[in-house]
Amino acid sequence: MNNTLSGLGVAMVTPFNEKGGIDFPALQRLTENLVNAACDFLVVLGTTAETPTLSEEEQRRVLDFILEVNAKRKPVVVGLAGNNTAALCKRIESFDLSGVDAVLSACPYYNKPTQAGLIAHFEAVANASSQPVILYNVPSRTGCNLEAASTLHLANNPNIVAIKEASGNLVQIDSILLNRPSGFKVFSGDDALTLAMIASGADGVISVIGNAIPDIFGTMVHQSLFGQINEARATHLSLTPIVEAIFKEGNPAGIKAMLEQIGICEAHVRLPLVSATPELKKLIYAQIAELNVTIA
Repeated sequence: MNNTLSGLGVAMVTPFNEKGGIDFPALQRLTENLVNAACDFLVVLGTTAETPTLSEEEQRRVLDFILEVNAKRKPVVVGLAGNNTAALCKRIESFDLSGVDAVLSACPYYNKPTQAGLIAHFEAVANASSQPVILYNVPSRTGCNLEAASTLHLANNPNIVAIKEASGNLVQIDSILLNRPSGFKVFSGDDALTLAMIASGADGVISVIGNAIPDIFGTMVHQSLFGQINEARATHLSLTPIVEAIFKEGNPAGIKAMLEQIGICEAHVRLPLVSATPELKKLIYAQIAELNVTIA
C-alpha cells in the first residue's frame, strides 16, 4: 500500500441496469468522476458495492473494469472478506491483486468469534495476502466488535497497515489512535463521524457519500487534515442532513437514489435490498437542491 494513503477513500457502488445486470457505462462515469475529483483512493467490492450479491466472476469483472478506467491514477483497495477463514485465505492466495494497493477485510460475520478468534482470523488473512491488509470493524453488520486491544495487537503485524473503524465508539477509536504503532493508519467508516475522528488524529475516511459529492466531502476531509477545523465544521454541518438521509433506508439504496438524481447511475439494487421509497427519494432530492450539487 502507498504509505501516504490518506484522505478521502470512496466505497464505490456497483451500478445495475433495470434487468439487474452490471451497468458498465455507469460504472465508467462513476470511476471517472471520482478520479477527477477530490477523491484520494478508490475502494472496490466493499459492502456499498453489494458484493454479497455479485458472483465471483462479476466481482472480478468489476475490479478489472475499474482498474482499466482508473489507469493507475488513484490507489485502489479491494474488499475481500468472509466468515470461513480457510476458504477466504485460499481465495486471497489465488486472487490476482495486480494493480491493487491493499486488501480491505471485514470481521467475519454471523460466527461471532471471540477476540482471540478475530486475531487468529486476521493473522491468517495477513499471511495469505500478497498486499497489505486494512482491517474493517463494522459491528452493526458483522455481529462482533474488534476491540481496541485486538486492533492494537494486530497493528504490530507487518502486513496489517490500517483499520476502517465503523464501530461508532469514539472512546474505542481514541484508544487505537492514542496507542497505535507508527505508520498504522485509522480511517473513519462513518461519514457522520469523519470530522470528529480526524480531529482526534485519524487519517481519513472510507466514505459512502463520497460517491456522489467527492469534491464537497473531499474538501471537508482535506480541511480537517490540514487543521482548518472551522472551515471543515461548516461543511460538515451543511452535509449532516444529506448524510443522515442516505442511510435512512440502508446502504446503498440511499446513495444510489442520490446518484440517480445527479445523473451517474440508476437507483437499482439487488435483493434482498430494495430501492429507496418515493418519500426518501423526495427528501434526498430536496437536500441535493439545497447543496446545489451539479447534475452530470
